[in-house]
Amino acid sequence: MAAELFPTKKLVSSASSSSSAASIQQQQNLSNNNPAPGCCSWQGQYPTIRERNSVMFNNEMMADVHFVVGPPGGTQRVPGHKYVLAVGSSVFHAMFYGELAEDKEEIRIPDVEPPSFLAMLKYIYCDEIDLCADTVLATLYAAKKYIVPHLARACVNFLETSLSAKNACVLLSQSCLFEEPDLTQRCWEVIDAQAELALRSEGFCDIDAQTLESILQRETLNAKEMVVFEAALNWAEAECQRQDLVPTIENKRLVLGKAIYLIRIPTMALEDFANGAAQSGVLTLNETNDIFLWYTASKKPDLLFCTKPRKGLSPQRCHRFQSCAYRSNQWRYRGRCDSIQFAVDKRVFIAGFGLYGSSCGSAEYCAKIELKRQGVPMAQRIIKYFSDGSSSTFLVWFDYPVQIEPDTFYTASVVLDGNELSYFGQEGMTEVQCGKVTFQFQCSSDSTNGTGVQGGQIPELIFYA
Repeated sequence: MAAELFPTKKLVSSASSSSSAASIQQQQNLSNNNPAPGCCSWQGQYPTIRERNSVMFNNEMMADVHFVVGPPGGTQRVPGHKYVLAVGSSVFHAMFYGELAEDKEEIRIPDVEPPSFLAMLKYIYCDEIDLCADTVLATLYAAKKYIVPHLARACVNFLETSLSAKNACVLLSQSCLFEEPDLTQRCWEVIDAQAELALRSEGFCDIDAQTLESILQRETLNAKEMVVFEAALNWAEAECQRQDLVPTIENKRLVLGKAIYLIRIPTMALEDFANGAAQSGVLTLNETNDIFLWYTASKKPDLLFCTKPRKGLSPQRCHRFQSCAYRSNQWRYRGRCDSIQFAVDKRVFIAGFGLYGSSCGSAEYCAKIELKRQGVPMAQRIIKYFSDGSSSTFLVWFDYPVQIEPDTFYTASVVLDGNELSYFGQEGMTEVQCGKVTFQFQCSSDSTNGTGVQGGQIPELIFYA
């Protein structure tokens, strides 16, 4: 599952940057060039203590302890050196040199996967962090278990940079298990802003019941309640399979338990309820009747479901112009692209743009909006909006908010079709502070209709932070 939840990515770093390129290459080949036990001059091949220590990684030479790592049927025997391990981990120090130390030549570790255990040992022996998407969670577990804090921090950083709507729910569950509050907060930021994508992800079905409840009761979920309901049913089907239950309607309701009352069914649109939840079979007949009465009757019945809509997130606006104007010969469109590049110093989620409208009375516009990163489209939508003739901006939205990483330039573009004369911005700013987020703007080569930093279109970016 990890391979699906995380993008293809690998991190290899070293705590020491002073080694030459040749030394680094030497280290990468050490596991294939371990000196023979009878070789007495190998030490002279490696000029630093770090390199000589690295030779001992996963090496039988002088090994005074062995680990049998992994669950039954998938074990791997790994050699170790007590002194090196004790220097790198307080748990190993207590295991080998503490008051209750046991003199065992072989130690079984069934709860850690062999690749993750080796990744931890590679850090202890070689001062090198080697992480990949398939094993990072298991490596974090090993680093936590054996109290190797710098490796654990590197794992968390790796997970934070890999965080997306596809894996946010799984990482939320794991971050709580590993007691990583910063990672937990990052997960909530993604889940709140991109709630519908997160709820529809495969990873959502893999979470535990406690995490499910924490998500369902979340006040700031930015999602339609029908999407929340459908996601809960998908989770229930997966949970039935985990419990070896036939995924019948009755068993889905059984595994959901009281969590079903965290879904705010009465806040759905009546049409969504009638065509969806009411016919799902998950609700009892009395619950269905009472909810219909809640929609229609003046005297409303008491419900176990929450009847108050979620607050969701409040969108923020980054306005990049200090004034706007119009002239008889500007602004004309004719199917050309208005574009601007921007970057932020904190992760945000772009939900849409604020656009100008007609300067010649009310008019309807058709807009193709697009967001790109390094030339690759991340989101686009064709949408119509009505302009009332004022100088106000009019909001157009993407289907889903788009995650924007810090310190990288993105391109916002729009192609407008409608009344040729419109308002346009002027006195543009290269840097705008919006709450705790700083936006920077620069001209885009995609812009063929005159928009730039100083003036033009796309006056606002609509975002969640």
